[in-house]
Amino acid sequence: MSAPAELTAAWTDRFGAEVTTEETAGGLSVGVPAERWVEALTFARDDLACGFFDWLTGVDELDEGFAVVVHAYSLERRHHLLVRTRVPKDAPSLPTATGVYRGAGWHERETAEMFGIVFEGHPNPVPLLLPDGFEGHPLRKDFVLAARVAKPWPGAKEPGESGHGAPSRRRVRPPGVPDEGPWAEVAERRRPAARPPEERGPDA
Repeated sequence: MSAPAELTAAWTDRFGAEVTTEETAGGLSVGVPAERWVEALTFARDDLACGFFDWLTGVDELDEGFAVVVHAYSLERRHHLLVRTRVPKDAPSLPTATGVYRGAGWHERETAEMFGIVFEGHPNPVPLLLPDGFEGHPLRKDFVLAARVAKPWPGAKEPGESGHGAPSRRRVRPPGVPDEGPWAEVAERRRPAARPPEERGPDA
């Protein structure tokens, strides 16, 4: 098994200060510039024997943009690699990894739908999971979950809404519903109104 220190040395020898490294359980996490994404994955496959592609996914890092992460494994040397890069939020685009790992095709299609990241050169960039006409990218942190607006939140009711306790001074919206805008207005209309005092039980 290659030690993390050996893997770190290999990356810094090849890419110098352009990469960042962090030890993980059984391997290494490596951050690379987006413009060297395909080169980095090719290096992991060919020079570090990470021929087993496990998964690719995205992470919404808010103002910092979107991270794209690949997990690869070396069957020969038995070490893990997390190769990570970041793309800007206003124009999230990255070259496809399918020329290095064929198995990345399905994962890139899913990540494109869920985060809105474009994988340039993908051989079959068609929708994978979402229905035709779906708008938005559900795994972005600013995506509003319509189900939480259209139906009452299934958690405990606020005081005054269940017929017991004092009326709430403010209504707490379900997670994922903004405080202002059209979604907020729909959520407000859907929430049950607190019952007036005269309709409450003797313990209210």
